[in-house]
Amino acid sequence: MKKVVLFYGAPGSGKGTQADLLAKNYGFYHFDTGKNIEQTVNDPENLKDENIRKEKEIFDSGKLNTPSWVLNDVVIKKTQNLAKAGVRLVFSGSPRTLFEAFGDEKQIGLIKTLENLYGKENIGIMYIEVKPETSVFRNSNRLVCSVCGAPVLYKENGLTTCPFCDAPLRKRSLDNPETIKVRLEEYKNRTQPIIEKLKEQGYEINMIDGEPEPYKVFEQIKNRI
Repeated sequence: MKKVVLFYGAPGSGKGTQADLLAKNYGFYHFDTGKNIEQTVNDPENLKDENIRKEKEIFDSGKLNTPSWVLNDVVIKKTQNLAKAGVRLVFSGSPRTLFEAFGDEKQIGLIKTLENLYGKENIGIMYIEVKPETSVFRNSNRLVCSVCGAPVLYKENGLTTCPFCDAPLRKRSLDNPETIKVRLEEYKNRTQPIIEKLKEQGYEINMIDGEPEPYKVFEQIKNRI
């Protein structure tokens, strides 16, 4: 059965990790909007485009990218193609703004697009809750593989290479303390209001405790799918 799951939660809540686990265990395709944007704005070939250079500046600052650009250039077309192929989708933190979610009088948003493609009854919303200090700690200490992009959980073991492909680990440009503060503020002001509007439209929001280890969080999610 075609199905869509949307994960919401503050930066560092574990949305991407849980989306990956859902994809690997239940045959979903993880549509990682943030990773798609990061790859787009960091591709040297793309940086010949003045518009993408501007989007890179926004991305590196920790602010959310231009909603119309994200919706039209990054999300909608790919979503439509995946839906036509009958793919089950999981999104991690997307749509990120009210415009991306609900559009306006001229532009259909992602939520209505998904309703048209999958049916409202087949869309599940998961909200992963973590304390603000947890969010800051996880982001400040996060490392990712420089080759395969796999995230590496913080452990006091001096790990410097990826446990999957043994490539060097790197810190994302988004994960310095000042940028994290901006990202948290952006989330509070521009992304969190989406949850209230989804409630108004009749969606059930499944609240998930994101403080435990990822496998324990995933147990909660499996019980809600």
